[in-house]
Amino acid sequence: MIVIYSIICLVLTGLYLSLLVYLIKGWANLKRPKITITDPATKVTILIAARNEEERIHHTIADILAQDYPKQLTEIIIVDDHSTDSTSAIISSYADRGVKLIQLKEDKPLNSYKKKAIARAIDFSSGELMVATDADCRMGTSWLSSIVNYYETEHPVIISSPVTYFEERSLFERMQTLEFCYLIGIGAAFIGNKRASTCNGANLAYRKDIFYEVGGFTGIDDLASGDDELLLQKIAKRFPNRVGFLKSRDAIVYTHAKHTLREFLQQRKRWASKSTKYKDKRVVAFVVSIWLFNLSLLLNACLGFYDIYFFKLFAVQFILKHVFENIFLYPITVFFKRLSLLPLLILISPIHILYFVFAGLMGNAGKYVWKGREVR
Repeated sequence: MIVIYSIICLVLTGLYLSLLVYLIKGWANLKRPKITITDPATKVTILIAARNEEERIHHTIADILAQDYPKQLTEIIIVDDHSTDSTSAIISSYADRGVKLIQLKEDKPLNSYKKKAIARAIDFSSGELMVATDADCRMGTSWLSSIVNYYETEHPVIISSPVTYFEERSLFERMQTLEFCYLIGIGAAFIGNKRASTCNGANLAYRKDIFYEVGGFTGIDDLASGDDELLLQKIAKRFPNRVGFLKSRDAIVYTHAKHTLREFLQQRKRWASKSTKYKDKRVVAFVVSIWLFNLSLLLNACLGFYDIYFFKLFAVQFILKHVFENIFLYPITVFFKRLSLLPLLILISPIHILYFVFAGLMGNAGKYVWKGREVR
């Protein structure tokens, strides 16, 4: 029995390492875009769904207004999702600078207010290219022009662009930043391998007509989350060779890590809940295999207290995991100019095992809190 169990553990380890090699190759396949468009012609609509963001939304709006993209080709629409603070008033104060406010007013409870807000903004928009971000994000002045340059040069129908954390205030937040680099890297690497799977809604662009062609959020609107990954997967299924990842530092959007463990776990539970809607069986297999690998690590660490053999098995798995994850993360942290975070991987890895198993279990059961609402 021990021999069979050991073989299963080693097979799971081999699968995980093979996946990392696949991801390493995918990231390497992504090339830095060249600036070729000097006179852009694309009308862009920037979409933001906001709820109780009075603390930071003025920074986001200021960054968007400071973009070097032609103002006559830029439309900004922010949907206030039933905020109970001064978010709506702050947005309204920018009306004379072209910022349009839509107030979401739903009589009946929804499970996906954000998707409803984004869909409402798209219906109201006049742009050709929808560029979605969040109300607590920051970006450089060339963010929008870099996205449009890539769009007009490569002609993708949907563009995933990089997101990272910044302004960390603690070791816990810096650890989240490194782990988030891993997650963004996974999404980018899959696109680099011509198989889109994940992205982040804080920096996602897509053609308006394509959104309608795939039915928008129909079929995925029963989940509170998924306005990014699940939409990406719908579009990638219809247009598999026209999905792009913009590997450009100018396109990076910056946001903040969670300050508390409770907020972090709620966020990861929300992200994990989307996996129930994944249609691509290979992506599902990818997620399940990673979960099983982490489960085997956890089991071997626990069984090691009863038999040293299992601890040795755990040590082999852990060392291989650490080495290959370092290789994968090195070029990604270099891209984000956060190479100094890489040594934290040795601290993150044991914690990552625990929370990944937890998130996999809890993300598919029960409810979670998001933006002050209990949703599923």
